[in-house]
Amino acid sequence: MNALLPPSTATVLSFSLACLLIELTPGPNMTYLALISASQGRRAGFATVAGIALGLAAVGAVAAFGVAELIQASRPLYEGLRWAGVLFLLYLAWEGWTAGTDVVSSAGGAHGKHFMRGLVTNLLNPKAAVFYVAVLPTFVDASRPVLSQTVLLTAVYVAIATAVHGVIVALAGALEPFLNDPRRERFARRLLSALLALVAFWFAWSTAR
Repeated sequence: MNALLPPSTATVLSFSLACLLIELTPGPNMTYLALISASQGRRAGFATVAGIALGLAAVGAVAAFGVAELIQASRPLYEGLRWAGVLFLLYLAWEGWTAGTDVVSSAGGAHGKHFMRGLVTNLLNPKAAVFYVAVLPTFVDASRPVLSQTVLLTAVYVAIATAVHGVIVALAGALEPFLNDPRRERFARRLLSALLALVAFWFAWSTAR
């Protein structure tokens, strides 16, 4: 039974608050979700949220086995992952900027594509790995079993991130009817695409060593 002993309630609450504050900080996920939801609707946005959630959970599972620490310790691995993530974000920004109204509308049913992009974006996000290596362990009680605490805290983080992302999709998706006008849709899509490109450059700067 001791091997399954979870972290204390106080630890979970303080960790939850930290996760909430981190997720409310603007970043790649927030900007991309706003772009997809405002231009293609809530279903596309929620498909992306599902991919992001799986990506965060996968990185958490990898971190539990020490692979994230290996990436953090290896400069070539870290840099390769970092720049792959930056380039992928820039590609998404370019695609959003250049997509025509007909392409955007017809892409609404391709939820598998949105799911995969949410997944890949987070698998290529070294900041997620750093979170699991540098932030999460500070909430682990050494007197309790580490694995059970890590699993629970990872689940808490993914749940909070998914809830925040869901709210973003709901809010941005509410703009879709307003953006049915092609000119307004094009302006909003290009504005959000430009913001996503800026986020990609900020991501490159903020993750540099």
